[in-house]
Amino acid sequence: MKVFRLSQTELDNMVQGWSQNRRVYRPAAGRQQSTHADCAPGWERVAASTPLTLPPGPSKTSVKTFLFPQPETMQTYTLKSSDPDKGLMKEPQKATEKQIIVGLRPCDARSVKLNNLPFQEDPFYQVNLARTVMVGFTCSAMCATCFCDQMGGSPMGTEGLDIAISQVDGSFIAEVLTPVGEELTAEIRLTPAEDSEINALAERRKNSPQADFAKLDVLKGRDLNTLYKAALWQTLGESCINCGACTFNCPTCYCFDVQDEVVRGQGRRIRYWDSCMFPLYSLHTTGHNPRGQKMQRTRNRFMHKLKYFPERYGLFSCVGCGRCVKDCPVNIDIREVMSDLLAVE
Repeated sequence: MKVFRLSQTELDNMVQGWSQNRRVYRPAAGRQQSTHADCAPGWERVAASTPLTLPPGPSKTSVKTFLFPQPETMQTYTLKSSDPDKGLMKEPQKATEKQIIVGLRPCDARSVKLNNLPFQEDPFYQVNLARTVMVGFTCSAMCATCFCDQMGGSPMGTEGLDIAISQVDGSFIAEVLTPVGEELTAEIRLTPAEDSEINALAERRKNSPQADFAKLDVLKGRDLNTLYKAALWQTLGESCINCGACTFNCPTCYCFDVQDEVVRGQGRRIRYWDSCMFPLYSLHTTGHNPRGQKMQRTRNRFMHKLKYFPERYGLFSCVGCGRCVKDCPVNIDIREVMSDLLAVE
């Protein structure tokens, strides 16, 4: 593995150089919205002369907006009787141009590993994954709402990244982790890190919060039916207002709906995000809704992350980014839910 030392100027030059012939994105500062039509909300294109500044902690929206965008056109068709291809479903040409995501945090990088599991046979997701390069920044400190260590991660983690950048003693240390990362760093002359700097990074990583599986192991062993009938779901359901902020901003929530949109005889079949917290999400065409109550939807959300997903894939569907904690208007906290579930007898 190659390790380089960069100054702020060298870091800016490297990222700006990538943006000359590729789409490079970074988290938008504060409440700033996207500056390009093709950019996901909460992110912005890196301009050739823009210094790289990142907001503290996780970005407003996660990297899933690039791998699982909304809306996403799956098929197109025409209903015009004069067209010989009337009614013929066609797949649009998929984008293959490389996109570089700069500034995602270790929790978001881990979320990609989790999303790869349910989307492993999804052609749209796989194309986006193949063309995406991830340049992450490790966290100097954990935000008050972050709990990545409790979910098996670490603020200094590098899993899922092509390049991991850490700030050490006023400089940036870039760890090149994949062949794709090597290609990018080869485009600019960089200074190899000194052994003392590499050792300082290793020491800092050693002293950072480490993955703690204690709660997860206990929760994994709890009886499903006991948790399903726990009284806490009714209390949580009464608090929830079904706004969906927790699921839309979650990097590992992937519910979607598919609808047809027709304008002047030209149609397209689109996929867009949905939420299991919405009343219509599980509504059947018969009118029956197996999750018509807020309590049932709230229970399903947490049981999916903490029980159903790990039973199917062996991993918990949460990376501890804390977005749901920060964005919930009624202060529902998944950390408290986990503690309450551990206390259920």
